[in-house]
Amino acid sequence: MTRAEEFEELRPLLFSIAYRLLAGVSEAEDAVQETWLRWEASPTEPSSPKAFLSAVVTRISIDVLRSARVRRESYVGQWLPEPLLTDPYQDPERSAELSDSLSLAALLLLERLTPLERAVFVLHEVFGFAFPEVAAAVGRSGAACRQIAVRARRHMDEGRPRFEADRKEREILAGRFFDAFREGDVDGLRELLAADVSLVGDGGGKAPQRAHPVVGAENVARTLAAMAVPFVRIGGSLEPHEVNGQPGAVCRDRDGKVVNTLALDILDGQVLTIRSVLNPDKLGHVGPVADIWALAREAQAAAQEARAASAEESARH
Repeated sequence: MTRAEEFEELRPLLFSIAYRLLAGVSEAEDAVQETWLRWEASPTEPSSPKAFLSAVVTRISIDVLRSARVRRESYVGQWLPEPLLTDPYQDPERSAELSDSLSLAALLLLERLTPLERAVFVLHEVFGFAFPEVAAAVGRSGAACRQIAVRARRHMDEGRPRFEADRKEREILAGRFFDAFREGDVDGLRELLAADVSLVGDGGGKAPQRAHPVVGAENVARTLAAMAVPFVRIGGSLEPHEVNGQPGAVCRDRDGKVVNTLALDILDGQVLTIRSVLNPDKLGHVGPVADIWALAREAQAAAQEARAASAEESARH
């Protein structure tokens, strides 16, 4: 097998490691490409291409993560990871760890760790690398990596998100939620939401967004209904899709361009959190991106027309 063939075989794993470290699709793809360039230029043949390439992509990602964390401190509004519709790496033996670590909630929790803690946790806890391999990847001793892993695991366990274990039940509830959302059904939405549900949006200053999360079943239900009705009226559609391993959807305009993604955290038959990524810079990998500002103006005009028509109808009676 040639180097190129070996690399392509390992590409899904390398991307999955980089994405969990960087929480960005384009940054992860760049890290994987840089990994290939370094291996292509290397004169030596590693005994384990998997261990070697995983170590290289981890080191590259740690360097990128350090600068990314500085940029995120000045981010406009709530920062959310770039949504991922499909994880290319599938390992039945670690499917639970892979799925849990992919959710937006888990990626946000990983943000609390230092880049080194994050790398050790992802390599050992998520992908099952032995400590000697982890140590080689991060440039620390095996003993030090064990201590780092304990510390990182403790931080993650303190805030570890819980999700509905039954996949079928999640899908059924998500289907009911999105049906109610399309119809602007406030009552239908309210009964599916947890009392302390939160709606979080990431526009990055490049899309309409609220300054703070919307909290509470009544507030969230009314906000969602107010968003959905004019959006559907101007030809918008909602395409159910798994987002970061959780029930979600891609919202599109009348031309099929991406407006935003929605991801739901579901537990005990209720929606706990709704996360919406609207920042166009984070949606290009999903498909051509819509002009959300133009859509917002059109939706606002449609809502005003509907209110005027309703007032006129009421006046007649």
